[in-house]
Amino acid sequence: MCWEWIGKRRATAIVLAPLIAGIALGQTKVSVPTSGKDIFRATCVACHGTDGRGAADATRGFEPPPTFPDFTACNATAREPNRDWSAIVHNGGPARGFSEIMPSFREALSSDQIEKVIEYLRGFCREPSWPRGELNLPRALVTEKAFPEDEAVIDMAIDTDSPRSVTSRLVYERRFGARNQIDVSVPFAFKESGTGNWFGGVGDIALGYKRVLASNLRTGSIFSLSGEAVLPTGNVARGMGKGVTVLESFASFGQLLPKDSFFQFQGGIEVPTHSDDASKAVFWRTVLGKSFTADKGHGRVWSPMVELLADRELVSGEPINWDVVPQFQVTLSQRQHIRADFGVRIPVNNTANRSPAIMFYLLWDWFDGGLRDGWK
Repeated sequence: MCWEWIGKRRATAIVLAPLIAGIALGQTKVSVPTSGKDIFRATCVACHGTDGRGAADATRGFEPPPTFPDFTACNATAREPNRDWSAIVHNGGPARGFSEIMPSFREALSSDQIEKVIEYLRGFCREPSWPRGELNLPRALVTEKAFPEDEAVIDMAIDTDSPRSVTSRLVYERRFGARNQIDVSVPFAFKESGTGNWFGGVGDIALGYKRVLASNLRTGSIFSLSGEAVLPTGNVARGMGKGVTVLESFASFGQLLPKDSFFQFQGGIEVPTHSDDASKAVFWRTVLGKSFTADKGHGRVWSPMVELLADRELVSGEPINWDVVPQFQVTLSQRQHIRADFGVRIPVNNTANRSPAIMFYLLWDWFDGGLRDGWK
């Protein structure tokens, strides 16, 4: 979110906005605005300016903070779905962990009028190459999504059978430009030896790049290509790495479905630089899920999902390994930039050498605020 505002002592400058809206919406003989532009000029322009960059200091009556919203900045606005803006306009800044200097327009504007003014605000971003935030589907435990992000994620998997192990991974993702993302993934693990002792270490570090090739809000679809170089930084003798650089490429696809449902797919190939040390492999992953939102679409979001995973080494006689991963993602902070996901990876076949694993991640969308921002 990009709606950070100033403190309470300056609130009087904007608290008058609902009064202005009330006058414009028929509490006097003034005609009711019907277009998004007219509603914006009647209720928002005093603070946000006619061009969406913010009104002049002399007109606004207060000095804006550095994070005052600029609706022409596509990097900030395009990534935000309409439901986030709607929540703030309906319920005010505190509804998403921002200052109460942003008042609620729930009583002044109808839901239809709020939708119209939001669509008008969308016109301030004049670069159509930026994928819209509605296409930023919930992140699954395993499947890579197509939308480029500014996120930090720590995930964990705990094997349920002996010898026990706990594997974790720290992922840092940084978006640049409209359609690009770079990322680094640092895995580390703690494993139980045959004698009952535990040992740990860093695994093979991965460096990646993602590029969105196509996105369409009308059809609700997004498609990306990605590449990764997995470096041999892990200890092979302790099972922490493959001992060879592996080049990985894959495609990711996301599709919005009716009634807040969604589908995601990822498929790719892993190619080691030295085939004598590791085998080529292919993988494909699918996700089907649905989101439920409290407070008529403005509150906390719950997203149950099911992943179906498959992988196979390209060696004669090697089977396809199938897994199913039921899981549940939930937003934790009011700003919805902190999320958690919990699930279980269950082998469907070849279960003799593969055990179920408990999986979890904690996600921080750091572009939307600090770890301590956006909480009650």
